[in-house]
Amino acid sequence: MSEKILSVFIDESGDFGPYEQHAPYYIVSMILHEQSRDIDTYIDALDEHVRNLNYDPHAIHVGPLIRREPIYQHDLMEDRKRLFNALFNFARRLPFSYICSKIKKKECSDVIELTTKLTKSISKILKDHSDYFDSFDKIIIYYDNGQVELTKILTTLFNALFSNVEFRKVVPADYKLFQVSDMVCTLELIAEKAENNSFSKSELEFFHSPRDFKKNYYKSILKKHI
Repeated sequence: MSEKILSVFIDESGDFGPYEQHAPYYIVSMILHEQSRDIDTYIDALDEHVRNLNYDPHAIHVGPLIRREPIYQHDLMEDRKRLFNALFNFARRLPFSYICSKIKKKECSDVIELTTKLTKSISKILKDHSDYFDSFDKIIIYYDNGQVELTKILTTLFNALFSNVEFRKVVPADYKLFQVSDMVCTLELIAEKAENNSFSKSELEFFHSPRDFKKNYYKSILKKHI
């Protein structure tokens, strides 16, 4: 019998610096994909869709896409929306689930308190779903090691709670599920801003209103949250 393997693709939104109004949360998303569930046909379809939109193959970063930052600064709104929808619909069809940790940075007096709150939050989530994680022969963690503090938290917690963990440094362009994790992080952040009615100008232009965002996008993704 072949090994039962769980892939976990992790990305974050925010940093360990002091609270800033434009970045009020630290968010960590974990995409959970059972390797026995093949997604190659979905990946091929997305690659073809992106080519048909006249974009070169690349790691799609949703935040810059919404804000019209490099590499999308010269792209029309309609083109950026088509690329966003290509990734969103790819994710919507994929067989995966996700877990997410959110920390309000305003409630953290310094980096130590932020680290403590984040560690406790991720630990609780992993323990709450320990039966699911323990059902696999191997857990492979994919992270780009973008933030040293988060890397330390992840390696400490996963190795302490589970005995069958392997870590791999990911190159975002090589893994569509890592790009999905980036998208989920961004959508979770925007969902918080929707609740607080604090959309930025670029978010209003892209999604029109918090209500439209929740109805057209967040509602579908939230169904995959466990």
